[in-house]
Amino acid sequence: MMGQYERRLGRRGCPRYPGISIVFSFLFFMVFLGSTAMAAPVAVSPSVPSFADLTEKLSPAVVNISTTKILKSQRIPGGNLPFGPFGNDEFFRRFFGDQPEREYKQNSLGSGFIISADGYIFTNNHVVEKADKIKVKLSDGREYDGEVKGKDANTDIALIKIKPTAPLTAVAFGDSDRVRPGDWVFAIGNPFGLDHTVTAGIISAKGRVIGSGPYDNFLQTDASINPGNSGGPLFNMKGEVVGINTAIVAQGQGIGFAIPINMAKALLPDLKGKGYVTRGWLGVSAQDVTDDIARNLKLKESRGALVSEVFEGDPADKGGIKAGDVILGIEGKPIDDTRGLLMAVAGLPVGKKVNVRIWRDGEEKTLAVLIAERKDGKRISGSDRLSETFGMTVQEITPEMMKYFKLPAKTGVIITDVVSGGAADDAGLRPQDIILEINRQKITSPEDYAEILSRRTADGTYLLRIKRNGAFFFVTLSLPEEKKP
Repeated sequence: MMGQYERRLGRRGCPRYPGISIVFSFLFFMVFLGSTAMAAPVAVSPSVPSFADLTEKLSPAVVNISTTKILKSQRIPGGNLPFGPFGNDEFFRRFFGDQPEREYKQNSLGSGFIISADGYIFTNNHVVEKADKIKVKLSDGREYDGEVKGKDANTDIALIKIKPTAPLTAVAFGDSDRVRPGDWVFAIGNPFGLDHTVTAGIISAKGRVIGSGPYDNFLQTDASINPGNSGGPLFNMKGEVVGINTAIVAQGQGIGFAIPINMAKALLPDLKGKGYVTRGWLGVSAQDVTDDIARNLKLKESRGALVSEVFEGDPADKGGIKAGDVILGIEGKPIDDTRGLLMAVAGLPVGKKVNVRIWRDGEEKTLAVLIAERKDGKRISGSDRLSETFGMTVQEITPEMMKYFKLPAKTGVIITDVVSGGAADDAGLRPQDIILEINRQKITSPEDYAEILSRRTADGTYLLRIKRNGAFFFVTLSLPEEKKP
């Protein structure tokens, strides 16, 4: 039969080249097989892991946190809102007089996760900050009143406590130091108030500095994190918590940040025992070692923290550290730059005598320094006395911040904290604002910032040029009345 078919094709289709019929027959046969194969379902092995089993197991440890703040404002006659067209200005008071204050509620949502069966919960400080009431809702619908047991604004970590009627399901801690870019992670939280939503992705980067505080050391992830996810857990594929979901980039998609769980674990004893975090203090102002500085000081490599100022009476001064020394290591841990120095010293126990390895006059020396307690407002830049005066703290612009804020060159300082009701708050300044100029003089470092603000003006006011979300504008910063000339 096949021979007849081939011959027929040869006579009718290829009369001059009958051998080609074999080729056409083969092609026809392969096309037939291909169409049959396409019609049949093809089994494909999954290329990504399933998070279903882990989600089912871990969801009971993830909680919804709702907070209520009681705010007060003057009531406007003829209206139900706590504000109106006249605000609280002199015109309104002249015609209507002082009105009694009216209370109204401001509600917000966040996430958290249970770290012990007796009801201790980790979340973000900004989720529960200044809350008058805290409600914690479990995955099974049970609700409890929450109490803040400890908080740390510098790292945005808070510890709250509920009183459960039975032991609770708690998470297991992982090791965030062992996490690598490219590792799978997933988040469980309450984005936009939608209970127990699961999102997955990978670790995009480690050690991110985004200008949220002096101890930035974030894990970056592309697992979707949205408003309401704050305070929720970031899990690895073993079901262990490796981070606390904290921040998102409003301008971009797929960029979220989590606090490494190792940082939270280190703060837990202080939060649980004292309600606040005690950090070490060395008492120096320092700067990074550049290639030029390294050559001048005859250092083999550009690393360490160059001491530019030693605060009189503080641990470094008492321990013999001098301006011009380069701090290379503390307690055997290498110091690569000023940020590394800040993080290393902050983690040292107060009252402990530590060995500080320095470079001085072309040789290494080791000095013994007794670590003191870091007080609020102190920064390694040395501008701590200005923090109290103006109600804000600033930080040096890092290379990572230059990329994130799209700065063409290293210029300005970034505001990391604004005290409510302080001079900076009154001027409308916010965290992550970048101060580029003060009184028309360019700012390139925290030292510039401190030096210019230390010069008292005739009327006690300063003109600041600010960059915020890509826009530039000026604000007037005024000294508090009691400190004006």
